[in-house]
Amino acid sequence: MKISNNSVVTMHFTVSSADGVQIDSSRNGEPMQYIHGTGYLIQGLEDAMIGKQAGDAMQLDVEPEKAYGERHDQLVQAVPKNMFEGMEVEVGMQFRAGTDEGEQSVTVIDVTEDEVVVDGNHPLAGIPLSFDVEILEVREATADELAHGHVHSAGGCGHQH
Repeated sequence: MKISNNSVVTMHFTVSSADGVQIDSSRNGEPMQYIHGTGYLIQGLEDAMIGKQAGDAMQLDVEPEKAYGERHDQLVQAVPKNMFEGMEVEVGMQFRAGTDEGEQSVTVIDVTEDEVVVDGNHPLAGIPLSFDVEILEVREATADELAHGHVHSAGGCGHQH
């Protein structure tokens, strides 16, 4: 079966930055499973998967606009430290912040005596990515999987909906 929308895909992957630094991999653990066409993967990888089948392998470079987008300097802001009253704020912490466009995830990138600098960009924004993918299995999603929006294991969903 070839990968198309509503296919369940089981795959191993390794993703690296353009300079070869490994960012993530499934190869030392369980393979990743997803329902194709649901937006689970970044657009560049999902587009490249269409028409592939079990046993196929591929290497692919994905530019930021088809991955996590370009970096936007205006998403980096310094906010008064007193907004974090009673908290021990450290670089790397993540928070949900209210913005004019709704809630957004931000990462603390600097802490001074008076301010906390947060970055609303995705951590991989602006970074070209390289993927090494091995497709292990492709099957049709069940009606339950499509209704729930995720892959179910042999024992079912594992949680209440």
